[in-house]
Amino acid sequence: MPIIHDPLKIPGRTGSIYPAPFDKACKGRLKRALTQALGLSQFGINMTTLEPGAKSSLRHCHANEDEAIYVLTGEVTMIDDNGEHKLGPGMIAGYPAGEQNAHHLVNKSSAPVTYMEIGTRCKDEDATYADVDLVGRKREGEFTFYRNDGSRYE
Repeated sequence: MPIIHDPLKIPGRTGSIYPAPFDKACKGRLKRALTQALGLSQFGINMTTLEPGAKSSLRHCHANEDEAIYVLTGEVTMIDDNGEHKLGPGMIAGYPAGEQNAHHLVNKSSAPVTYMEIGTRCKDEDATYADVDLVGRKREGEFTFYRNDGSRYE
């Protein structure tokens, strides 16, 4: 059984897979992918740290993938279609697949926040982004991004 004794030693990645100009949305986010190190394949686990002012993603919702957030340290604001919700250590929030409630996290505090992201890993997924001209389509594990009119971002 794989055990990660110190997840903070897992190399992190910054930035996002969004096309320009949306790729700058996640500046100040450091994501540590734990899934592969644990030998898992059916769901994903990331330990993510947001610096003050940073966002987890663009506000989005998933067609096929469940998503949950568990806050480890700090205070983060979850923004969804129902407004703003402050989350602190030990709090958990979830968004079921297919629920049309676009969401993301924003660190509005003056200190870093760290949380776990846990979600389904579907080969095919459609993600819609409520506030921008962007749709993400994952087919066989590869994401491609489109405008709302169906034209592809390069």
